[in-house]
Amino acid sequence: MDYKTAGVDIEAGYKSVELMKGYVKETMRPEVLGSLGGFSGAFSLKDIKNMDDPVLLSGTDGCGTKVKVAFVMDKHDTIGIDAVAMCVNDVACAGGEPLFFLDYIACGKNYPEKIASIVKGVAEGCKMSECALVGGETAEHPGLMEEDEYDLAGFSVGVVDKKDLIDGHEIAEGDALVGIASSGVHSNGFSLVRKVFDMTKESLNTYYDELGKTLGEALIEPTRIYVKAMKAIKKAGVRVKGCSHITGGGFYENVPRMLPEGANAVIKLDSFDKPPIFGMIQKNGKIEDKMMYNTFNMGLGMVLAVDKKDVEATMKAIEEAGEKAFLVGHIEKGEKGVTLC
Repeated sequence: MDYKTAGVDIEAGYKSVELMKGYVKETMRPEVLGSLGGFSGAFSLKDIKNMDDPVLLSGTDGCGTKVKVAFVMDKHDTIGIDAVAMCVNDVACAGGEPLFFLDYIACGKNYPEKIASIVKGVAEGCKMSECALVGGETAEHPGLMEEDEYDLAGFSVGVVDKKDLIDGHEIAEGDALVGIASSGVHSNGFSLVRKVFDMTKESLNTYYDELGKTLGEALIEPTRIYVKAMKAIKKAGVRVKGCSHITGGGFYENVPRMLPEGANAVIKLDSFDKPPIFGMIQKNGKIEDKMMYNTFNMGLGMVLAVDKKDVEATMKAIEEAGEKAFLVGHIEKGEKGVTLC
């Protein structure tokens, strides 16, 4: 009896590391110390000494059951972008710059090429957010997970000068709400999506005119990363007063998280584009409007609160960063919460 007989292939683990090294190297920043393969990732904090009062930020998340779509489609090179996005967008939401990222892959069996493909996506997400992939872990769980299954999660650390921290306390009546477009479902609501559609190759490979692509292509579209857009807004001299990353819980849970007491966010539902995938989900699943907006992002990946005089500069910065922006509403006095109308 040996470890391989028990279901854990150490040699496959070594091969996975070798295959992913090239992708990881592409994410390096000057602050990264040491080389890949150490017991911990080292990152110099020398540069943040220039801040008046540096504050570390952290975010951790996974891709949820979106990985099931990747399993059926046998497409694993973008799901890592989702894992990075879910973490770094939370850091950016507080006004921070993501510095580094670590991933954790749990699998039933280590197939080196598949693991390397997953990490390729993680590395791509890190490059998009300009943070370094300083380490990770691949854990083989025979008997706990099916051989062809895996789960993916990550953890990001960022930094912000305390004076630039976005915490919502400055939000006031009359402030404008600017939304940044999503690319589709992102990484939340897939437990419901998987009840609405058959998760088979035939179903996911079906082309729909209203989508302009197959169902699978629409569902696996990676989560947008908004780090560059947030940096561009800051560079434009705009003070973002509040920021909400629209993830699990949709509008009703996430928008109030950025609000102070006595502030109500009013969002006009006809003010932004809804990707057609949401119409298909709602129609096929016979889902009520409120449940849709309580589950999905519905086309907005982030909602920002800014002074109304800064709307034009904010939207210009977002669009110059490659994203699409909408003026979606405003802040009123009232009970803390969100009103969709």
